[in-house]
Amino acid sequence: MMTAPPYIDGATLMSLVSWNTAVLALESALARGVGDHTPRTAVPAAGGHLLLMPAANATAVGVKLAAVAPDNPAAGLPRIQAVYVLFDADTLTPRAFVDGTTLTTLRTPALSALAVRELAVEDAGLLVVFGTGPQAWGHVHAVSAVRKLREVSVVGRRHDRTAAFVDRLRAEGVNAVVGAPQDVASADIVVCATSARGPVFDGSLLAGHACVAAVGSHEPDARELDDAVFARASRVVVEDAPTALREAGDVVMAVAAGALRADRLVTVADLAALPPAEGIGVFKGVGMAWQDLAVAEAAHDAWLASRG
Repeated sequence: MMTAPPYIDGATLMSLVSWNTAVLALESALARGVGDHTPRTAVPAAGGHLLLMPAANATAVGVKLAAVAPDNPAAGLPRIQAVYVLFDADTLTPRAFVDGTTLTTLRTPALSALAVRELAVEDAGLLVVFGTGPQAWGHVHAVSAVRKLREVSVVGRRHDRTAAFVDRLRAEGVNAVVGAPQDVASADIVVCATSARGPVFDGSLLAGHACVAAVGSHEPDARELDDAVFARASRVVVEDAPTALREAGDVVMAVAAGALRADRLVTVADLAALPPAEGIGVFKGVGMAWQDLAVAEAAHDAWLASRG
C-alpha cells in the first residue's frame, strides 16, 4: 500500500529551510541548469485569477497552484494563497504537498538575496524596503542573510500598517524604522515588494552605488521602478530575458522608453561569473516555477532527514 505523501505546512517549511538554505538551493538549481522556462498559465476567476506554474528537473516535478485575489487584504485575507504538489521525476508519484503561500514567501526573497549578494557593495548596511506584506518581511530577513544590515527603513502607504510592520521587525531583532521614499538617497539596498502599478520612488535620488531589487509584479503594464533607475543602472539582472521582456512591466516600459536596451539584460544564472560592476545594480524578478521546485525539493529532503 502506498503511503500518503506528507503535507509540509508553512511553519514546518520555515523551520526546515533557512534563508541560507533556500539561497543555496536556488544557486544549485542554476548551476545544474533549470531547463525550459515554461510560462505560467493564468485562469480568470471572479475574485482575481489562478496561476498554474509547473516545472521539472532530473529528480522531481512540481506544480504550484496560486490564487491571486487583489481585494483580499481589505478583508484581512492574504492577496496570494497557494498550494504546491511535488512529484518524483521517474514515477510521477506524489512525494509531498507543500504550503505554496509560504513557499512563495521563501523562494522569492531568496532569489533576490542571491542577486543582492552579487550586486550590493560588501559593507551595505542600510536597507529601504517598500511594502509591508509577506514579501517585504521575507526580503528583510533574506537580505539580512547575505549582508550585515545596520538599519531597515520601511516605506508603506498606510502609517498604521507600516508602524505595525516595524514593530514586528523590531520584535524579531531587526533595527527597523518608519521611512519615506526619499530615504533611497542614502540606501545601500532598496527592495520594492508592493502591489503598486506605478513607480514608488524617484530613481534620480538613488545613491550611485545602490542595489535595487523589485519583485512586486509580473504584469507588463505594472511597474515599481521608473525609467531613471534603468537609465542610471550599470547592470540589470533578470531571471530570464524573454520572460522579463514579456512579463516584467518595469523592464518592458523602460525598454519602450529607450531607458534600457534589451541586450543589456543579464540573467541571474550568469551573474556570479561576471566581474563586479561599479554603479547601480538592479534585479527585477517576476517569480518562476523552477524556483518553487528547487526550494520545495530542498524542503522535502530536509523533512526526510528530520525523520531519521
